[in-house]
Amino acid sequence: MAPSLWLSRLRSSLRATFVASSRANHSHSNGYRTPPPPPQIAGSLRFKFNFLSEEPFVLWRRVLLPVAVAVSATSLAFQSQANPSLCDDSGQVRFGGKGSTEFVVKGSHREVPQELVDELSAICGENMSLDFDERFFHGKPQNSFHKAVNIPDVVVFPRSEEEVSKIVQSCDKHKIPIVPYGGATSIEGHTLSPDGGVCIDMSLMKRVKALHVEDMDVVVDPGIGWMELNEYLEPYGLFFPLDPGPGATIGGMCSTRCSGSLAVRYGTMRDNVINLKVVLPNGDIVKTASRARKSAAGYDLTRLIIGSEGTLGVITEVTLRLQKLPQYSVVAMCNFPTIKDAADVAIATMLSGIQVSRVELLDEVQIKAINLANGKTLPEVPTLMFEFIGTEAYSQEQTKIVQKIASEHNGSDFVFAEDPETKKELWKIRKEALWACFAMEPNFEAMITDVCVPLSHLAELISRSKKELDASPLVCTVIAHAGDGNFHTVILFDPNQEEQRHEAERLNHFMVHTALAMEGTCTGEHGVGTGKVKYLEKELGIENLRTMKRIKQALDPNNIMNPGKLIPPHVCF
Repeated sequence: MAPSLWLSRLRSSLRATFVASSRANHSHSNGYRTPPPPPQIAGSLRFKFNFLSEEPFVLWRRVLLPVAVAVSATSLAFQSQANPSLCDDSGQVRFGGKGSTEFVVKGSHREVPQELVDELSAICGENMSLDFDERFFHGKPQNSFHKAVNIPDVVVFPRSEEEVSKIVQSCDKHKIPIVPYGGATSIEGHTLSPDGGVCIDMSLMKRVKALHVEDMDVVVDPGIGWMELNEYLEPYGLFFPLDPGPGATIGGMCSTRCSGSLAVRYGTMRDNVINLKVVLPNGDIVKTASRARKSAAGYDLTRLIIGSEGTLGVITEVTLRLQKLPQYSVVAMCNFPTIKDAADVAIATMLSGIQVSRVELLDEVQIKAINLANGKTLPEVPTLMFEFIGTEAYSQEQTKIVQKIASEHNGSDFVFAEDPETKKELWKIRKEALWACFAMEPNFEAMITDVCVPLSHLAELISRSKKELDASPLVCTVIAHAGDGNFHTVILFDPNQEEQRHEAERLNHFMVHTALAMEGTCTGEHGVGTGKVKYLEKELGIENLRTMKRIKQALDPNNIMNPGKLIPPHVCF
């Protein structure tokens, strides 16, 4: 009998078994739903096909070997169908696949077995929740329009690395998905639980474990926020220089390889982490490097984990590189007639060799939003903000040089501040720019782009993007880390209105593909999550993605770590 006929008959038989077993176990569909809190979480959904009896080896070889081969092939097919994120080369458009415009992430839910719930309760005690509201809160990103068909079945709050290891080991044993959870400031769906499972909230692990002032480094738990850390470090004359959105935690910042407005001077997260401790998907704990500032010993596991978005393990400790608090600083602002003029000044400033610590660009729409939200009266024109640090004489000299550069590119109203409170207020306005946007459309959501290009292409990219944005019926603002070629567009829209959603996607698509054509990236600092996964093959190439998937499968063969994120669903070997 031909193999294809064997497969056909076996699939028909297994499909009937699957349907009957699914009904018996109350399995769930992939439609958008919010599951009610289970009073008792039932046993896990498992399919056992015991085709082979204890027959002599000869019978196995002559009669049942073809069946075994077919069953193996069918098992692989079922594994792919049960979890599309593992391998989906069906050619159908799925969430995260090439060309996808959906924003509700699909998944395949398996009920968490009571045995696992009992194990987690024994590990975490009262620091575990089956409460619906708690699970719903953890299943919906706080700063993003992204949604998933499911929410976590259980939320745990470990207090130690040992507890994290035991939690992960239990989940791996039962093959139940894990989603690490930090400050929930992600805007690309990183903390969604499309397959349900266990959400590991790291908020109780927020200690400063060791500070080495002379070495200018600090060892911290992953749940501490960067703002809280800097409050702790200030009396020692030190600070951690990365400054993403308020509320971001160090563990999440490592996971997304974030940066912020100071990256132009101090680099991104990958440049400021010395080593990590990570719980791998099997529960093993690995330290990625020593505390030395440089090392050529072995694979760079630190950089492998940074940016892996929780798909390779759970970060439980971070050693960070610190900087001295600046002796003196000056904050300057300058207005421009066009956004291209402002971008040209940012590029010219970087080419001049001046060591600026921040170069931020805001378009006239963003300035209008800031005025509305904060009661300000700033001129509603494209604006550049700078920060210069060093000695008083050096900072003032830098300010004068940039003022001259700005005047050569149609800059006007160049002002600067040296008073600490005035400087803090100016940067506060910038850090809260996203929330200011909602003053213009309070009931809308924000799709935030994150393209980054080589600096020489920034002015062209922003100019071309700005023409599309201004022609759109949606309210769109531009905020750029202009010193390193990274800019964001805040596109305000109603995700429940299909026309608005498609328009927002069209604008995002335009900017991403324009950036990629300029040898740029779809994400400079926000990460991939589910929102940017569809652009990765265009940017990185299929062989790159297959290599990533081989690493993922080697470390996480059961695909429990944040499934459905980072690696596109259509990537197969």
